[in-house]
Amino acid sequence: MLESDTASLLLIADEFIDLSSVGGCWIEWKEICSGLFTGGRKMETQVFTFAASRFVPVAIGFFGLGTGYFIWGGQALFGFPKPSPEVNRTMGMWGFWMPGFMQFITGVYLLIGLTWFNVFGEVAPLYMAGLAFTAYGIHWFAMAHRRYIEASAGPDGWMAIAFLFLSILGVDVFRRAGDIPVMIIFFGLSLIYAVEIPTRLLSWSPGARLVGFLQFFTGIWLMYCTYAITVDLALGAKAWV
Repeated sequence: MLESDTASLLLIADEFIDLSSVGGCWIEWKEICSGLFTGGRKMETQVFTFAASRFVPVAIGFFGLGTGYFIWGGQALFGFPKPSPEVNRTMGMWGFWMPGFMQFITGVYLLIGLTWFNVFGEVAPLYMAGLAFTAYGIHWFAMAHRRYIEASAGPDGWMAIAFLFLSILGVDVFRRAGDIPVMIIFFGLSLIYAVEIPTRLLSWSPGARLVGFLQFFTGIWLMYCTYAITVDLALGAKAWV
């Protein structure tokens, strides 16, 4: 009974399905699939491009570092407010967010814009700015945390050697690029770290106030650069920057 039913179903299928056509479709499908893997048929990739932008975000980093230098440098230079656990915690929080986070996010923004998306064009000196903002931002994270928990500042002297090198590198790069206002910033940073080394490693007491003086006046120049870049990009003014 089962064999006869099976035979009947096959006869019915033969009436409605052309097995030769099915076989032809199967062969054609195999050729299509094979072509996808052998290069006969290639899938096209979609390329996304981003429009170039002249709105380089360096003013964010300049303002953050300038604010940090006003806070830390002003306190060291003028001795007000007097150091205390509460004051050190407040200084640490400001140091973490303003010169720390604002520089770090600027550096990451610049490096991604230069490498992944190329939205800033072929502006090679911005690579130096991206390197510096990222490195300075992270080092401010460390210094802010150190001050918040009132840990020793002595090892900062060894850190200052590396950042003196980075600052001198910035002076050289922006001097060659002809960007004198930014070169002046790195010159101020070089002086700060040059004084920081003996101050921290040799416990040179006058150095702390001298570092504060250099930070405070470098902060003034950073505020000028923030102003100049902002009015240049926002209003089209031709400030010296």
